[in-house]
Amino acid sequence: MAMHNRSDGEPHGRLLLIDGDEPHALLVAETLGQSLGNRVRISVAAGGRQAVEQLRDAEFDIVLADLASLRDLSERSDDAVARLVRLADGALFVAVSDGASVSAAVGAMRAGAHDYVVKPVNGPAMAARIGELAHRHGKGRALAIEPVAGRSDFAGFIGASSAMQFVYEQIGRIAASSAPVFITGESGTGKDVCAEALHTTGPRFGKRLVAINCAAIPRDLMESELFGVARGAFTGAHDDRKGAAELADGGTLFLDEIGEMDLSLQSKLLRFLQTGTLSRVGEAGVRQVDVRVICATNRNPMQLITEKKFREDLFYRLHVLPIHLPPLRQRPTDIMVLARHFLARYAAEEHKHFNGFPPDVAGLLTSAEWPGNVRQLQNLVRRLVVMGDGGDITMSMLAAADIESRGVVAPAEPAPRIERKPAILPMWQQEQRIIEDAIASFGGNVSLAAAALEISPSTIYRKRQGWAEMAAVS
Repeated sequence: MAMHNRSDGEPHGRLLLIDGDEPHALLVAETLGQSLGNRVRISVAAGGRQAVEQLRDAEFDIVLADLASLRDLSERSDDAVARLVRLADGALFVAVSDGASVSAAVGAMRAGAHDYVVKPVNGPAMAARIGELAHRHGKGRALAIEPVAGRSDFAGFIGASSAMQFVYEQIGRIAASSAPVFITGESGTGKDVCAEALHTTGPRFGKRLVAINCAAIPRDLMESELFGVARGAFTGAHDDRKGAAELADGGTLFLDEIGEMDLSLQSKLLRFLQTGTLSRVGEAGVRQVDVRVICATNRNPMQLITEKKFREDLFYRLHVLPIHLPPLRQRPTDIMVLARHFLARYAAEEHKHFNGFPPDVAGLLTSAEWPGNVRQLQNLVRRLVVMGDGGDITMSMLAAADIESRGVVAPAEPAPRIERKPAILPMWQQEQRIIEDAIASFGGNVSLAAAALEISPSTIYRKRQGWAEMAAVS
């Protein structure tokens, strides 16, 4: 695409935002415009057909397309993306999907998209991603966009994906509040890390963070653990004892797995939230306590309410500031960032030296589903370090360490190597071998191979076309 010279007072590029949800589109355009300043002029199309018309009438440097809004162009989102990519003629193309359609987003990358992000779109994080893509694909100078590096770690979290940038921004915005926070996410996504981040980055940092796992404490002991016990309340209660709520006075009370709390205790928790007072078990008086309550669950709270296992009034009292932590499979670019972090950490603890993850191992880790999320990856890397002697992480080491009942990887036995002096191949043939091996490691998935190699899928398709032309000539 031809880039035109513009004066400093004019936009240096044009962005087409395709989004059929008008309120969402206006919000994204506003926040993205604020982040990009006057460098990019933003146009909005309500669907695929409007986008086709605009792409035919004008040149765009960036296309940000909500896959659900392309259905008026084709029932298959990858077909619609392929058509728009051709019309965009070299523009940076970013697909947007909701959390349930990651496979559609990967299909979009196969069709030529440079990247994808998961809703909701975060303006500053998206602007940073556009800057990174612009410079990676040689358009940074023409668009006058500088890459803004997203945070790769934040208050205990590790990850630079757009999904995690949104989580970091949410924590930064709500940490200063005293309103309750309701964290949702699958097991192993880091809900306890999120609670600690909210506490350590907020004004209550100097006070205590007290955590209770509602699923780990027997029901008949839960009330005394939460609210404390008065002397003589029952046999064995020889002294007054503070509960978690009192211990957290002035600080933060974290109720993990809140969905497992008994219904009778839920009513007492609701009263505590409404009044800010509590009574120890066996005590007639009340005590005033000032705590910020953070709760978390890996279950669907609305389903728990439907099943009469969770009080609806308690849910709405707690569900003031919600945070959802995305599963690891929805942020594959973070997998190797996390794996390398854990490798360095545990290698230092065990006083061992590892070179890292070769491409075949990295490809296998990146393509795995990780049902146990970050915790499962962390445990696997720790086993690799404890069981290994150092050097490269090999496929056989990976297979030996993968002892989970829900096995992540199942690498085939490596073929025996024949020791011989390798022939020196031309550079393009070596590059072809590396790329094709990466694709094979992912079962033919070009997008995941590109992510592991840290290049764009469109680069792989372009190189493949060049190799085909070379083969035809020879």
